[in-house]
Amino acid sequence: MALNTIDAKMLSKMFLAGAKNLESKKEWINELNVFPVPDGDTGTNMTMTIMSAAREVSALAEDADMETICKAISSGSLRGARGNSGVILSQLFRGFTKGIRDYEEVNVPIFADAFEKAVETAYKAVMKPKEGTILTVAKGAADKAKELSEEGMEDLDAFFDGVIQHAEYVLSQTPEMLPVLKQAGVVDSGGQGLVQVLKGAYDGFLGKEIDLTITEVKPVASTMSMNREAQEQAEIKFGYCTEFIILLSKTFNIKQEMDFKAYLESIGDSIVVVADDDVVKVHVHTNDPGLAIQKALKYGALSNMKIDNMRLEHQEKLFKMSEKENAQKEAAKEEKTERKDVGFIAVSVGDGINEIFKGLGVDHIIEGGQTMNPSTEDMLNAIEKVNADSVYILPNNKNIILAANQAQSLVEDKEIIVIPTKTVPQGITAVINYVPDLSPEENAESMKEEIGNVKTGQVTYAVRDTMIDDKEIRQGDFMGIGDAGILSVGTDMEEVTLKMVEEMMDEDAELVSIYYGSEVEEAEAEQLKKKIEQMNAACDVELQYGGQPIYYYIVSVE
Repeated sequence: MALNTIDAKMLSKMFLAGAKNLESKKEWINELNVFPVPDGDTGTNMTMTIMSAAREVSALAEDADMETICKAISSGSLRGARGNSGVILSQLFRGFTKGIRDYEEVNVPIFADAFEKAVETAYKAVMKPKEGTILTVAKGAADKAKELSEEGMEDLDAFFDGVIQHAEYVLSQTPEMLPVLKQAGVVDSGGQGLVQVLKGAYDGFLGKEIDLTITEVKPVASTMSMNREAQEQAEIKFGYCTEFIILLSKTFNIKQEMDFKAYLESIGDSIVVVADDDVVKVHVHTNDPGLAIQKALKYGALSNMKIDNMRLEHQEKLFKMSEKENAQKEAAKEEKTERKDVGFIAVSVGDGINEIFKGLGVDHIIEGGQTMNPSTEDMLNAIEKVNADSVYILPNNKNIILAANQAQSLVEDKEIIVIPTKTVPQGITAVINYVPDLSPEENAESMKEEIGNVKTGQVTYAVRDTMIDDKEIRQGDFMGIGDAGILSVGTDMEEVTLKMVEEMMDEDAELVSIYYGSEVEEAEAEQLKKKIEQMNAACDVELQYGGQPIYYYIVSVE
């Protein structure tokens, strides 16, 4: 018998099934990265984004209505969004849920309208939409949905099947739209991620047996990892896992949300606070659940309360506190300084680069970059910690700019200025060119102009054989990657780096800055510096320890 509508319970099942399918395919999607570098992250970013929403949906009551589920999907993905692909996915969900949240049941015409709203919302979030990406696949699905609706199709099984088949066809055509995909022999990774979400949701609709259990997904990166024993100790340090929902009695703005989170951080850890129009979902590990409950009651009534004694479930063990815990504890102890006019936030990776930013006056460092893109939530937390009227954010990675912009749109009590720095050297240049006597708007304009004069090259290794920019690349080769593509390839790291710098030089070049990574010896870097000086006698050459993983050298030319 044909099914023509779905209710809130089925929507929840389909969404969780889509999330689980994407999670199971994330490593495969990571490998679709055009450049064969060891930092493919599209699958990871999209998975962490959708799982942020999936945790909110799975925490809802079984009889949650359509509006409540839609709020959980939209709010959870918005705050958990990481990387360009994750931000775009969150915007697709935001638009889609707006199209269905006011209905008790959803049919083909409503679905078609929601698909269209999803695409409109996502395209608006991207300043310069590029075809051949996740946006194109989403638009193809929406166009097919509209076509089937206008033809009078009512059977949702046939509708979903038709939409997904067309989305897969559009995905297969992405290499024809983006030559770089065709040369690398891959389809767009973000588009593939979206197709996997749709296919998983369809499996949920068909009633296939799927484990819909949603577990915590934690960022894992070389600079931010905690070993298993440290994680156990962190969990056991605060004995009561406390969860509840606040039914808000009045508006809960961003400032109140951040204040509440700061209070929870002072009494516990493992904190999740996700706010929507009229409810706030709270999770905290603490030794005094009563304190969390008393604070929450100031904002409204409580429901769905759950407190577990974790010490009864795990044998207590004592371990040395991890470096990350120490850093968090010290940060929590810091008293807020007197509010100032201007503050800076920089995304950075590598202890040397972190110190450079701090030495230039950056107030807060967000650990992240190529291997782990910070989320919108990470940006909001950093903004809260900087006690200034105007806050500049330096993403220092093209894949983090959208998350920074999304955070900017959510802040009401501070002026947030995102300088679209795509590399660490651009971020350093932006800070150096800040002039206290200029207005925030004048400084932003000046910084954007200056970062346009910075060329950046990065040296890493290839993880697979491919052909890009007419260069044949073998697994294990070193690659020098510039702002617009691969500049050099070879089996000798120094030769590849020198060739990359040579390609970056022009007659206006005055300064070459070299930041060497965690896997490069200082003597090796000094030797490279001398050779670059010999090649470019008219330029000043600076060498600094960056400590970054993955990239042996980051080099800028100005």
